[in-house]
Amino acid sequence: MKKRIAALARVLLGLILLGAGFNGCLVIFGYPPLFPTSPAAMQLLQGYLLVLVKTTEVICGLLLLANRWVPLALTVTAPVAVNILAFHLFVDHDLLLLGCLVAGLTIYLFGSYREHFLGLLAFSSPEGPDRKPRSRPASG
Repeated sequence: MKKRIAALARVLLGLILLGAGFNGCLVIFGYPPLFPTSPAAMQLLQGYLLVLVKTTEVICGLLLLANRWVPLALTVTAPVAVNILAFHLFVDHDLLLLGCLVAGLTIYLFGSYREHFLGLLAFSSPEGPDRKPRSRPASG
């Protein structure tokens, strides 16, 4: 049951990211957007930043939908999700529900794929995994 919910969350997040990225690409190329956009976001993300964010959304959305490199897609999507939530929380409240949904799905998926991220959170000694521990002088 948990795998089904995780798969549904992954597909939903992938669809949202792909739709938002494609919508932004339409704006970049001078076409009217298919879905509602935030005029404040479009004004703030002008030029290369809009292209970077929307391209990232499209690529990560496709990866999530294809169920390929999901941990990588989540790692790249996390800062985008934080920015979406923060922007709609503090600047433009119109799409706040969507921002909360994206952040919630991202957090849920991080929990579902947590075994892939445990190595990043492991405490390692200054010697590192490949180095021998330094010899310490005997006290006495």
